[in-house]
Amino acid sequence: MKANNFTLPSTNKTNFSLKDTLGKYVVLYFYPKDDTPGCTIETNDFNKLLSKFKKLDCEIYGISKDSIKSHDKFREKYKIKFDLLADEELKVLKKYKVWGKKKFMGREFMGINRTTFLIDKKGKILKIWENVKVKDHAKEVLETLKNISK
Repeated sequence: MKANNFTLPSTNKTNFSLKDTLGKYVVLYFYPKDDTPGCTIETNDFNKLLSKFKKLDCEIYGISKDSIKSHDKFREKYKIKFDLLADEELKVLKKYKVWGKKKFMGREFMGINRTTFLIDKKGKILKIWENVKVKDHAKEVLETLKNISK
């Protein structure tokens, strides 16, 4: 299945387009909110493993509905070395079907379902992780990429 192209504002002060990453592997991880416990663990884990992903010719991008201003603070606070993308209008979140009903303490609400996509060099989705548990998730994605790129 081909990954849907999209363009979103990025923390590198330009607009990011998925089509510009052709020729590299890409990890797109969708997360609920900047600077919350689970999202911080997930982002920091990807950040710690970034050099290993780069050795495999892979870029990492985190996407949430937070603003670029919020992303910038989050990146600065945790010294995140990859770009975060802002989808304040929920267009990409809906296109990738990660925006939906969630339950927390008996309450139902709409939000981002933590999901990760691994995309190959031709723009094809290789693997999707849904309802991600953050502990060791980045490591699992890296191991999957290592096995695929052999």
